[in-house]
Amino acid sequence: MADAALDALYQEVILDHNRRPRNFHAIEGATCTAEGKNPNCGDQLTVWLLLEGDKVADISFQGVGCAISKASASLMTQAVKGKTRAEVSELFEKVRRVLTGEETAPAKLKELGQLRALSGVSKFPMRVKCASLAWHAMKSAMDGAA
Repeated sequence: MADAALDALYQEVILDHNRRPRNFHAIEGATCTAEGKNPNCGDQLTVWLLLEGDKVADISFQGVGCAISKASASLMTQAVKGKTRAEVSELFEKVRRVLTGEETAPAKLKELGQLRALSGVSKFPMRVKCASLAWHAMKSAMDGAA
């Protein structure tokens, strides 16, 4: 697929997740929670996790922010649900490397599935914090859980 067509597809994924965010609600009885704030952009969100043993049984978020922060949070909730803590940590690191432009290999991006829609963020350094906000909040929530 040509770069322009791929960029358009990724943009559509971002817009769809912004308009219709998945897992956009609080979780009653969550195991852990964390807030994230990006004062530069005005993004604010809360992430809830329900852990069952070593697995993420459920994850959700709520908040306000730009299209990139909301879409990233929505994509993240879909990507980590059902994964173990170790798998989530590994995915967090992969996404961090993509967002910061450290990882650009097409094969590595393909492994991310829909999350590769976030790969264009690395071209806009001011937006990296927007895209990574939910991921850092999720990691803080998990790190705070016993």
